[in-house]
Amino acid sequence: MRTNRIGRSAVEVTELGFGGGPLGGLFAPLDDDTAARTLAAAWDSGIRYFDTSPHYGIGHSERRTGEFLRRLPRRAFTLSTKVGRLLDAQDQAGRRDESFDVPATHRRVWDFSRDGVLRSVEDSLTRMGVDRIDMLYLHDAENHFDAALRDGYPALAELRSQGMVGAIGAGMYHTGMLTQLVQDTDVDVVMLSGRYTLLDHSALDDLLPACAARGVSVLAASIFNSGLLATPRPADGAHFDYAPASPDVLRRAHEIADICEAHGVTLPQAAMAFPLRHPSVAGIVVGMRSPEEVRHNIASFQAEIPDQVWADLLGAGLLDERAPVSQMASRTARSKRST
Repeated sequence: MRTNRIGRSAVEVTELGFGGGPLGGLFAPLDDDTAARTLAAAWDSGIRYFDTSPHYGIGHSERRTGEFLRRLPRRAFTLSTKVGRLLDAQDQAGRRDESFDVPATHRRVWDFSRDGVLRSVEDSLTRMGVDRIDMLYLHDAENHFDAALRDGYPALAELRSQGMVGAIGAGMYHTGMLTQLVQDTDVDVVMLSGRYTLLDHSALDDLLPACAARGVSVLAASIFNSGLLATPRPADGAHFDYAPASPDVLRRAHEIADICEAHGVTLPQAAMAFPLRHPSVAGIVVGMRSPEEVRHNIASFQAEIPDQVWADLLGAGLLDERAPVSQMASRTARSKRST
């Protein structure tokens, strides 16, 4: 699988990365055996970039990711996790976690302070059983942005300067805040959630130009916009950004699917290919919860998308005219940092 280098760092990622949210019981419970088989299927497919977070299943995702990866040669994979939420043990009292389908054994405490960042990293290393983290993100800092910028970022930069992590950045959906971070700091990467997809091109307004100017890499997450783009035809009641899709969004999704089908392409195949056409996008990160889902996503990722698909989508007004969809231009620009 093709790999790209992150910013000016030495960290590399495969263009398809494994998102660890489902390993934490996102939307539905997941047992340890299925999690292990899912990770093994991803590894066998050629995926070598794995992303997780303390938030995902209050530690379950990190534990499961670490149990699988630490048996493998450390230099063979790239691992990222996140800071901003500390996990404090609590009496479960029969409760389930409010965000993930796991027992509520811990509670999350927001903390972007230097001490909080350092404790979070130490806790993550312990849960995963690994000796280092390759990439570290400020996580979901939209409502804590001042603290994340003032205290969290310097702590990440300190860890990078000490060689504890290879690349630093933030994982958020707010393009304006990420743009400020890119312009005001020396981050290597941003993980952008749901704002550069077939249905949402808003990152073209500010973030992607800033990243191109500063040499910052983008990892596109939530590329299916909460599932709307994950099937060949979105069903009535399908979700877009964690809420029921509006009639207008559903109509646009079906119009995109019409053009895709006319060229023998599915909506998920085009959704995976689109972000990677931008030269600042080093990879996409997709959450997976079963070996079958891994194999399905790999098949979609490997599909060839005819250039005429993008031309027709542009001609129909379904893509922003600023979106760089020329395969040759995208690969030429990205090759400057690719392995």
